[in-house]
Amino acid sequence: MKDINKSDNNLNHKTTSISIITVCYNSEATIERTIKSVLLQDYTPIEYIIIDGNSKDGTLEIIKKYRKNITKVISEPDKGIYDAMNKGIELASGEIIGILNSDDIYTSDTIISEIVGQFVKRDIQLLYGNITFFKNNPNKAIRTWVTKPYYEGFFEHGEVAPHPSLFVKKEVYNKIGTYQSDFKITSDYEFMLRALRINNYKSYHFNKFIVNMQMGGESTKSIKNIMQGNKEITISWKINGISPPIYFWPLRIYKKIKQYFS
Repeated sequence: MKDINKSDNNLNHKTTSISIITVCYNSEATIERTIKSVLLQDYTPIEYIIIDGNSKDGTLEIIKKYRKNITKVISEPDKGIYDAMNKGIELASGEIIGILNSDDIYTSDTIISEIVGQFVKRDIQLLYGNITFFKNNPNKAIRTWVTKPYYEGFFEHGEVAPHPSLFVKKEVYNKIGTYQSDFKITSDYEFMLRALRINNYKSYHFNKFIVNMQMGGESTKSIKNIMQGNKEITISWKINGISPPIYFWPLRIYKKIKQYFS
């Protein structure tokens, strides 16, 4: 295995700083592979922040094994996943911020270097890419989510970028705010709608697989969660002072089904 302290990428001496945030709660079964996925990146320095929701299992013991390589660790009760993300964003000092969930991993040890390189090259505020889904084996994809570059009508056509692949300049969060902490399922959707559709921040679709994501996210865990997510999407449009077109929901459902079988 590669030495987590070793650095050999020619972007390491760039002045661009990046923060990666992992939020977790009772994640002892998966948190170690997520931590390793960040610490093995060849881009340095990475400010790595873990926000734990006061786990009751062995999560904190696993985090302690890598504590000297983790910049900041907070363990305390929170109001949900988006509240925890907001805590991490507030603590982050990097120019670019990415969020890696506690059961997901990056697709390669060079992906952060590549992402930072795109930010530097293209002078963008947001970057997102594609993701794969796995069930038990992170190296065996069972589904893919290949998204599109942002365009006028992107959200109206039922499109959305996969949040695990999203990287955002800290200045964007500072100017337009972070995640709606009272949302339970789709605050990431509302944030992207606000950043791209309302505020027109410059984005880039990095057409590579960035994250391997474990199946079983909150938005699709149950019929109740799907209904809650749809309700929050409707609210997302409303609080931003816009309304989706009449074809929005049929298109969104069609694309979700298509994605499922991809």
